[in-house]
Amino acid sequence: MNSKEYQRFDAIDLATLIKKREVSSQELLDAAFQRIDEVNGELNAVVRSRKKKTYEEAKKLPTAPFSGVPILLKDISQAIRGEVLSSGSKLLKQNIVTHDSNFTARLKQLGFLPIGQTNTPEFGLKNITEPEAYGATRNPWNLEHSPGGSSGGAAAAVASGIVPVAGASDGGGSIRIPAAFTGLFGLKPTRGRTPVGPGTGRQWQGASIDFVLTKSVRDSAALLDHMQTVQPEAAFQTPLFEESYLDIVNRRVSQKFRIGFSNDSPVGTPVGEDAKMAVSRVVQWLAKEGHEVEECSIPVNGYHLMKHYYKMNAGEMNRVIIGMEQVLQREITANDVDPFTWVLHQTGKNISAAMYSESLSGWDQAAEQVTGFHNKYDLFITPTNAYPAPKIGELNPSEKEVERLLKVDEQSPVDQQKLVYDMFLPSLTYTPFTQLANLTGQPAINMPVHLSQSRLPMGVQVMAPKGREDLLFQLAAQIEQSDLWLNPFN
Repeated sequence: MNSKEYQRFDAIDLATLIKKREVSSQELLDAAFQRIDEVNGELNAVVRSRKKKTYEEAKKLPTAPFSGVPILLKDISQAIRGEVLSSGSKLLKQNIVTHDSNFTARLKQLGFLPIGQTNTPEFGLKNITEPEAYGATRNPWNLEHSPGGSSGGAAAAVASGIVPVAGASDGGGSIRIPAAFTGLFGLKPTRGRTPVGPGTGRQWQGASIDFVLTKSVRDSAALLDHMQTVQPEAAFQTPLFEESYLDIVNRRVSQKFRIGFSNDSPVGTPVGEDAKMAVSRVVQWLAKEGHEVEECSIPVNGYHLMKHYYKMNAGEMNRVIIGMEQVLQREITANDVDPFTWVLHQTGKNISAAMYSESLSGWDQAAEQVTGFHNKYDLFITPTNAYPAPKIGELNPSEKEVERLLKVDEQSPVDQQKLVYDMFLPSLTYTPFTQLANLTGQPAINMPVHLSQSRLPMGVQVMAPKGREDLLFQLAAQIEQSDLWLNPFN
């Protein structure tokens, strides 16, 4: 199997070919590493590969659903024993881990072969992937543009055909945003559906969850069937879905839904015509298919919710830096980290326990409001991205802006929090729709359904009530078979 043939298949296809002995795991690895050689010099999606180790691991594969299928893992939280886990940070470029993360171990049990790790912004804090440690990852659709973040390397790898599926994580849209920018399917599962513990169950207080980016809906469905679990010791738990997500996709279950939709940014930022067109095309198609579709507003103050979100970010980054100082046994300075990391760290020093608690309370209030909303609507549709992918470097601060950011410790706590909001506002303007699902804990998907005037993908986001990924798979499976779906692999 050559590289071109390999790119046509999703993970289920490749696993089936291996089971039928029509191809070997070594042949798939040959094709995957060939594809890395072909495109990674331009894309910079893969920050390190593990060719020799992977071929050795292929000799002792378990009998499992995806035995022999290559996969890439994200260079944050998805640790591979004996490899570096840097979280996109200069400080951790020599951080070799001694054991697989639970997420990685589960993927290995399913037979996947981790061939390397993908680029991510420092500590996963941005919706672009341009860390100083490794440089910018580029979008396969147009190399002048970003594939998004924080799972930008994963998205570029799948969209360019290096692997059919890649590990990803989503703390504010970091699966759905790069999926939208690169024309992929991306699911953020319900909080607690795929916990990464034991002992690490509160990633960003439950806002962040690990899963995958895929080229097909059925790959995500099959992975969720296998990855969902209930860990007794986990901070957040979701009852197991007793049926099969993959069966739902394969049968193309087609119940009629009550669907609300909106093009309005929850934080009052502008929304481009391409994003509105993407939603309009989906809504018109759904109405023709007999679904009940209505324009509406979700009853959550998005501006206040983002302020709560940034308080969490600041507190978490302060904790991360303190922990790293203890490990390194030295003080970390502004020269050691990205300016955004530094601002959050400094701001976090002044986030009191009461303020942090108030932030989490705001999440809970939003979850209550959204639950009431879903009493009327099964699903809620918005754009995923308000604009096509930004150009490389476009969202990086100027030298003058960096100078201002690095003086964060001279400002009052109130002004620091305003600085954080203003710091993220340019990137938030591109992607204001995704954070809500992270804070409420509900599942959400990106569907690749439109090309912008600049020939870049635009995504539509669909959110469902907690625990109802089945509804999202039903809808996505229907639309995947329509003319709306972008499929660069055909």
